Amino acid sequence: MEADIRDIKLAPYGHTKIEWVKNNMPLLRGLEKEFSETKPFAGVRISLSIHLEPKTAYLCKVLAAGGAEMSITGSNSLSTQDDVCAALVEDGLKVFAYHGATEEEYARHIEMCLEHKPHIIIDDGGDLVGLIHEKRPDLGECCWGGCEETTTGVIRLKAMERDGVLKFPMVAVNDADCKHLFDNRYGTGQSVWDSIMRNTNLIVASKTVVVIGYGWCSKGIAMRAAALGARVIVTEIDPVKAMEAKMDGYDVMKMDQAAPLGDIFVTATGCKHTITVPQMRTMKDRAILANAGHFNVEIDMAGLEEAAVSSYETRKNITGYVLPVDPDDPDGECKLINVIGEGKLANIAAGDGHPAEIMDLSFAVQALSALYIKEHAGALPKAVIDVSEEIDDVIARRRLDAWGIEIDQLTPEQEAYLNSWQF
Repeated sequence: MEADIRDIKLAPYGHTKIEWVKNNMPLLRGLEKEFSETKPFAGVRISLSIHLEPKTAYLCKVLAAGGAEMSITGSNSLSTQDDVCAALVEDGLKVFAYHGATEEEYARHIEMCLEHKPHIIIDDGGDLVGLIHEKRPDLGECCWGGCEETTTGVIRLKAMERDGVLKFPMVAVNDADCKHLFDNRYGTGQSVWDSIMRNTNLIVASKTVVVIGYGWCSKGIAMRAAALGARVIVTEIDPVKAMEAKMDGYDVMKMDQAAPLGDIFVTATGCKHTITVPQMRTMKDRAILANAGHFNVEIDMAGLEEAAVSSYETRKNITGYVLPVDPDDPDGECKLINVIGEGKLANIAAGDGHPAEIMDLSFAVQALSALYIKEHAGALPKAVIDVSEEIDDVIARRRLDAWGIEIDQLTPEQEAYLNSWQF
């Protein structure tokens, strides 16, 4: 099947971007060298749906170097970079994606990505897996399994496993220590604020930042906001996480209480409507809203668009919505609510995503988990599977080696002591 991209002439720009991230991803470089020699994916068809930018492109090239037949699409039309797509096509990979695709075009690209009947799926948010289970169950027959990149996707997969409908094993890449402890916390923490600061050109110090949720992504967002000089408020539904946020030094309260106080709001929960229109009506004029969750459901964008009397571009990547304070008086007092990146994943729909060094860790987990699926094809349960401790250990040690760091090892006496029940 022919690729579906915008313009192959953009390829030189994409190659330059991919080369830049490659030079900052030592783990993937090492895997590329190994895979080029051993060809562990020879004859294996892999369908991949992840934010289609340079770091993802390099992962695709590493898998292809190992012999994989790659079919690639993006997991968000606003994060897809056309020059990167063109570079991959020029390198002989199948790509079905372009920036700004409509919902219908995006759905078509997901279907096209699956047409080569993959043995392995690499997913980000569950779009590929969802399509197979909802519309193309026949494709599940040839699929050995897959890997899921993000928290939202793992939540969906666990629900499918619970309901007994999951057709093949899926590795929860997101839950690996070398993924969520670094990607979710340090990657999201840096890239979200990079996007907010770049797009607003406003200072963070002295502002009140409301972080909705306190999972690993939110921990990184709150940590970086505080480091930039903001007062941080956290809202939560989990009492343990709320207590953790309080002991980390942040104010904790209900969203209804936080709404009038915040200057900047960032959601990262994986749940819908964590910011509602009634809450927006109580916010400060010109409040800034950004979503760091995978899907654009955390901010009630449909409700905001319906309630606003008008909207316009206040800055590139920012839409301002003129919202009446009183829903029964559209001609009365109004507030301007600014939303970054259409309420989609702000750090990549309106930014460059996580730093290359962070994605080096995450994508090394992806590559080795895909290899695990291949090596155990037919022997794994139709369930959500944890990444093995061995994979985490290999990646962590290789990353330390790249930094030139050596760590201690247990002596035989210490190991015997720790493995003994005797005092």
